Amino acid sequence: MNPYPSVQKQIMGFVGWLVLTFTAAAIGAFASAQAGTFYMQLLRPAWAPPAWLFGPVWTVLYLLMAIAAWLVWRTQGWRRAGAALWLFIVQLAANALWTWLFFVWHQGAWAFAEILLLWGLIVGTIVAFWSVQKLAAVLLLPYLAWVSFATLLTLAMWTLNPSLLG
Repeated sequence: MNPYPSVQKQIMGFVGWLVLTFTAAAIGAFASAQAGTFYMQLLRPAWAPPAWLFGPVWTVLYLLMAIAAWLVWRTQGWRRAGAALWLFIVQLAANALWTWLFFVWHQGAWAFAEILLLWGLIVGTIVAFWSVQKLAAVLLLPYLAWVSFATLLTLAMWTLNPSLLG
């Protein structure tokens, strides 16, 4: 007996995870419509990446996140992996919130606190995914690495720009 859903259901599931993940990306993208201009106004550490790099990096990371969630769903479904999948959805929401805090509301302290929470949610999601589907957990490691970097960048820019990110 095949332990996986039918091919049609797998394709529909994959499309669903892509739509959900890239909806979170779109919410962040909407909030960051003017991010380039604001980013260029900020004092940035020498190691800060150029503004153009964020879009391509995030596109790849969101794709990896969608694939990871789909692999967990495909392996055990909602009934058996629901907690791991809900944790994934919560971290997606936290991911989208950071962009609003930083780029729209200019709240450096809240953005920093929230990215620390996001980092913990990603670690929790990796642990939860590891127990279900190891490849899914591994696919989230670049995301964790980028958010780790983004955490340091958030802290640096908040401390360098207290008047703009107060």
